[in-house]
Amino acid sequence: MNSTSRAGRPKASSRETLAEAACELFLERGYAATSVADITRRAGVSRSSFFNYFSSKSDVVWSGLDARIAAAADSLAAMGGTADGPAVRDVLREIVRDFDPDPLALALRHRSAMGLDDELVRDTGIRQVRLASAISGAARAAGKGVVRSDIIGAAYAAALLSSLRVWAEQGAGFGPPEAMLDAALRGIDDLTWA
Repeated sequence: MNSTSRAGRPKASSRETLAEAACELFLERGYAATSVADITRRAGVSRSSFFNYFSSKSDVVWSGLDARIAAAADSLAAMGGTADGPAVRDVLREIVRDFDPDPLALALRHRSAMGLDDELVRDTGIRQVRLASAISGAARAAGKGVVRSDIIGAAYAAALLSSLRVWAEQGAGFGPPEAMLDAALRGIDDLTWA
């Protein structure tokens, strides 16, 4: 018996194989017209294998960044009252460091072709709020007022997500996402921690 799926791919249940299959299908059919069953069929794995790695079809696109945001939130919380602007910026740089083109970068670059425009706007907002909340918490712990902390958190989170979007739209050949983030953060320098 042949051990390949109908698409000629060896059977595997890796996150990368599933993500690759999903992205191929999003480009071919569009996001809305692609089901989890389509993805698992293309990847040559079972539905349960899909859910071992992802909680939903949307999670295929966002899981890499979600893990980085969760790690950043932990780092920010661990700072306690010692958080300051440079330390928070270092945490944000870790989110984008070595950010290879992944399903999110591909989705951002080809969002219209994949039919992801509305989905990305909504889902970006969710990530922006999560990150802004973590940054705001660090600012409050460092003694900043609630309103100022919320403004700093929102601005820094927007800078990060906007820089990732622009980096992905331009293509990885235009430089690392860290450079794009640094440029975005310079744009909000008047929101100092001092």
